[in-house]
Amino acid sequence: MRLGVVSDIHGNRIAFEAVLDDMPSVDRLVCAGDVVGYNPWPADCVAAVRERSIPTVMGNHDRAVARDSAFRFNAMAKAGVDHAREHLDDDALSWLDELPDERTVADGRVKLVHGHPADPDRYTYPEEFSPRMLDGEDLLVTGHTHVQGHRIFSEGVVMNPGSVGQPRDGDPRAGYAVVEVGDGSGGEAVTVEERRVEYDVDAVIEAVETAGLPERIGTRLLAGQ
Repeated sequence: MRLGVVSDIHGNRIAFEAVLDDMPSVDRLVCAGDVVGYNPWPADCVAAVRERSIPTVMGNHDRAVARDSAFRFNAMAKAGVDHAREHLDDDALSWLDELPDERTVADGRVKLVHGHPADPDRYTYPEEFSPRMLDGEDLLVTGHTHVQGHRIFSEGVVMNPGSVGQPRDGDPRAGYAVVEVGDGSGGEAVTVEERRVEYDVDAVIEAVETAGLPERIGTRLLAGQ
């Protein structure tokens, strides 16, 4: 099975469209959470994920928007949550609220979480990936850190596809991955191709300003931070 793997779209419609246009043919798409937050197009991004029936887990921004909370969020994050709540209808909010913390696809061979299997809000960077994070699946997909990377173990592969809408690894291009889950089991059965694609960051910066969101939400995208 060939999967297109995305995470942390964060309301960035322009980046998400660029990823979808760049992505090669896959059997299905999966998402490791945070469809909304920060950027100006939460409704468009939720609609795009739902229209494609993309299996998705709940990110911390998704939860904050759905449940009207932004505990310990900085000013930029809180502004993005408030903006999303203002622009999502009840149906979209209900969809966010019903997202699970984890889910499996490909007959249980692939597990999706947002932060860490033990804690959806835990930041787990690629250098911290461990076979102890795996629980029988061949591939564990995480998000949350906005840092692209993967590690291969005999037990399986742990990966983060990077952030579509707000990369934080010094590369301003939208991040995603294409994964092959083949025959066999464990790490030998999985091949990960990390991919990046350019998009019109200036258009996002302009839209952030027009929406009245903090300027830094847009300008930070120029440096991928």
